[in-house]
Amino acid sequence: MIKVAVILPVYKNDQISYLDLSVESILRQSYNNLHLYIGVDGPIGEDLHDRLKALEHQKNISLIWFEKNRGLACVLNDLLDICFKDGYEYIARMDADDISSTDRIEKQMAYLETHSEIDVVGGAINEIDGNGNNRGKTIVYPVAPEDCRKFFSKRNPHAHPAVLFRKSFFDKLDGKKYRPEYRQNQDTMLWYDGMMAGTKHANIPDVVLNFRMTNAMFKKRRNGWAFAKKQFEDRLMINRDLGYGIGADLYGFAMFCMLISPAGIKKIAYRVFR
Repeated sequence: MIKVAVILPVYKNDQISYLDLSVESILRQSYNNLHLYIGVDGPIGEDLHDRLKALEHQKNISLIWFEKNRGLACVLNDLLDICFKDGYEYIARMDADDISSTDRIEKQMAYLETHSEIDVVGGAINEIDGNGNNRGKTIVYPVAPEDCRKFFSKRNPHAHPAVLFRKSFFDKLDGKKYRPEYRQNQDTMLWYDGMMAGTKHANIPDVVLNFRMTNAMFKKRRNGWAFAKKQFEDRLMINRDLGYGIGADLYGFAMFCMLISPAGIKKIAYRVFR
């Protein structure tokens, strides 16, 4: 089997119980030539520190401790650099509160091995709540590259923690990776930069990840006028540069209105439009 790296960022607010399930889902993959790189973004609590130190002794796990909290994009970029230095041609994303299906990497690698033109592959996700219960929502992303490009006129073409990259994705960006100035929406800008550089995107139709959705995501994440305004401005740029047209602009404005709405309205809109 070709060796595959999995990069997983951790920061101070991550819950130990969620992290344990996330790490376990990677270590139990049916594709067994994996190495997990965990990047710790700045200072963390004692309990989380002790749990990570215990993981550090496992054979297929490397811990990278970063002194300062710099944000997700910076941690991912440093982890990617480490993987490239270590010779990895395939790098999977993972988050500290999600759970990969046991055969996720096996299926995604099988897809890439039979589709040499594809630079990044994702998959469908199943939403779970804070207790791990199904929320009754499965999101299936478009499969073919041309459909991924069309889909990006409204929403991201992948679930970020569910993707597997070839190194070729970043080679086409001439060494660029995630934009470090983005504390949020790093993935949107990466897909934009990639498509502008000619990267090919795809998804498999199978569920590859249990994606954790909690009330905190609606109350704390993606809130505020400044964030909504910046996202709308970015969306207009994406629509212009990728030639999506006025319909995509109108959809972007609808998303702007949703982002500045109360959390309750966000939850309703999310179920309707995502």
